[in-house]
Amino acid sequence: MATNTKAPNHIEFAGDYNNEHIFLHTHYGEVIDIKNMVDELNIYESIYKNALTGSVVMTDAQNLISKLQIQGMERLSFKIATPGVTRSRDAVDATEGTGHPFHIYKITNRVQTAPGTLRYVLHFGSREFMRNIRTKVSQAYDGRLDRAVYAMFLDENYLDSRKTLTFEPCGNSDKFTIANMRPFDAINMIAKKALPEKSNGVGYYFYETTKGYHFRSWENMCVSQGRNRRPTKQVFYYAPINIKEDADVPNKIEYDYKLVESYEFINNVHDTAANTALGTYGHRVISYNFYDKSFTENDYNYHTEFEMTKHADFTTGPRDPKKYAVSESFVDEDDRSVSDYPESRVSLQGTTQFAHNEETGAYGLDVLEDGRKLGQAVAQQQQVLQGTCLKLVVKGQSYIEAGDVIEFKMRAIDEKATEGEEDPQFSGKYIITKVRHQINPTKYVMVLECAKDSVKSGYYKSYKKIPRNKNIATLRDAYQVERGDVYGGL
Repeated sequence: MATNTKAPNHIEFAGDYNNEHIFLHTHYGEVIDIKNMVDELNIYESIYKNALTGSVVMTDAQNLISKLQIQGMERLSFKIATPGVTRSRDAVDATEGTGHPFHIYKITNRVQTAPGTLRYVLHFGSREFMRNIRTKVSQAYDGRLDRAVYAMFLDENYLDSRKTLTFEPCGNSDKFTIANMRPFDAINMIAKKALPEKSNGVGYYFYETTKGYHFRSWENMCVSQGRNRRPTKQVFYYAPINIKEDADVPNKIEYDYKLVESYEFINNVHDTAANTALGTYGHRVISYNFYDKSFTENDYNYHTEFEMTKHADFTTGPRDPKKYAVSESFVDEDDRSVSDYPESRVSLQGTTQFAHNEETGAYGLDVLEDGRKLGQAVAQQQQVLQGTCLKLVVKGQSYIEAGDVIEFKMRAIDEKATEGEEDPQFSGKYIITKVRHQINPTKYVMVLECAKDSVKSGYYKSYKKIPRNKNIATLRDAYQVERGDVYGGL
């Protein structure tokens, strides 16, 4: 990478960045600046992954891989920052002193591109990534679930992390034993049954960004303190005409940071067949009580439960129309919507997993409430995974991280749309689920994957009933006669 000698607050173009060194720390203590050998640096963060990972693509004309005996046990340190950022946490800081260097664990794609020149890829992960591989948890915990996560996060025998952990307080406690599990697996198990203290959500995400660790629910990414919308980290625009070349545009660099280079929808948006089968709209949970041999059924209905939780396009006060991701329109002659079929997915669960919890009695959690939460958890997960998922390529901005709220503004394609009118379905607030920081010698770009479980403009409830065929009985009789069957009583 080219040497950057400009002042840290001077920005020349959108995608510019500050980076003085990329140090390779060998396993025997030598430190080498490999910045001028790096063709591309990638850092990956995701709310679905427990640790940061990345890669360095190198062109090596000094045969460092042999001279330094690179074996996959080295460390990598650097600091990437958007010019003008004032807070240290707004940078991607992986330095030895104030940051947290990465650990190299693999070397791939080694090829000779010219005489005396090698090209290869160094793969790296965070310290916690490596600690998780090397340790196992065998310990009993009793109390609030977030405290158990925090204990494993800090314990010198497990993750032994020195990073910040931003967590949403849990409202439920439990007594349980972790038996010979990797720390990430144990925390992910806890995350599935964690319930937020100040919201009606269910299930947590445990993930790492370039700013630290997080243990929080989907609702917490959408709102803060259970009521207020999370501030939007950045607004991105996609316009058919690239107006950044217009010399009359004020603050052209600032605008360019907001301009989307490209976008695509990365899933089958509103695949009703798949969502129905997965239980996104309707879900029945059958709970079996092993003590008294009884069954309890609990049905999850998307449209009934929607208002009980917060969503990406959450707004305060009355909401009419509601911002369902899918319309409440009728899908059959019985005036039922897609959420009125709980039997589309049926799950079974037993109650013995909570039998040892003294706080909730001999039978553990209330069967009815626990069944409802399980149905909600399954549906919420699918609403995020199978909802509107968007990939954006934008200029690099080191202060953006996974879990942030962004707004995407896309012009309406309808020829009847007015000037500046936004697409009512695909524009709006999104949660960043994945970030790829992609840095090369000339620029810094980001690939953002974003998701939302609601729409900006809701559907008005003015649905027409599906007419029932009044002659269905006659048609049935005709079918029987045609087959030659006797139609009537025995």
